[in-house]
Amino acid sequence: MRMDTDQETAPVVTDMATWRSEMQRLSQRTSPTFVHLRAQLPLQGRTNQLLAASPNLSVVLKTYASGGENELHAHTNEDHAFLVLQGGATFHGPQGESRKVAQHDCVLIPRNSLYWFVADEGADPLVLVRFGAAIDPSTDVNARVGSDGAPFDGFSEANKEVPIVLGPRWFE
Repeated sequence: MRMDTDQETAPVVTDMATWRSEMQRLSQRTSPTFVHLRAQLPLQGRTNQLLAASPNLSVVLKTYASGGENELHAHTNEDHAFLVLQGGATFHGPQGESRKVAQHDCVLIPRNSLYWFVADEGADPLVLVRFGAAIDPSTDVNARVGSDGAPFDGFSEANKEVPIVLGPRWFE
C-alpha cells in the first residue's frame, strides 16, 4: 500500500521487523508524501501505523487503549516528539517524576532520555502522532534500551505489549 494519497489507511505494524521494512520502503520515496490521520481505535493494546518516512524522519500514528502503557526505555539513535490528538496520558521519568498531557500537548524526548507513559484510564483511547528524527541514519534508527542499558524490544511483553483488540470506533 502506498501512502501517497490522503484516502488510504496505513497498516498496523506489530513487530520490529515489519517496522524496519516499512521504514525502508517508505524511505525510498523522493517526492512529498501526503497522509490522512485515520486509525481504528483499540479496546485493548496499542497500534502503530507508520505513515511516512525518509532516512532522517518518520511519522507514526499511535493509539493506546484506556490504561495502555509501555515500560521505562530510551531511544539511543533518535530524538522524537509526541503530539496528543485525543485523550490524555501521564509521562514518567526514571526518578519518579511525572507530567500529565492532554489533547494538543506536545512532548519532545531527546535521545537517551529514559521515559515511559500510561494512557488515562476510563477515557477515550489515546491518539498520538510520533515524529522521529534520526541522529545517525546509517545505523539502527529503532535502537532502544531499557533502564539497564540493554537492548529492549518495543513489541515485547516486557514493554507491556498485549494483544490488540480493535473496537468499532475510528479516529479521523
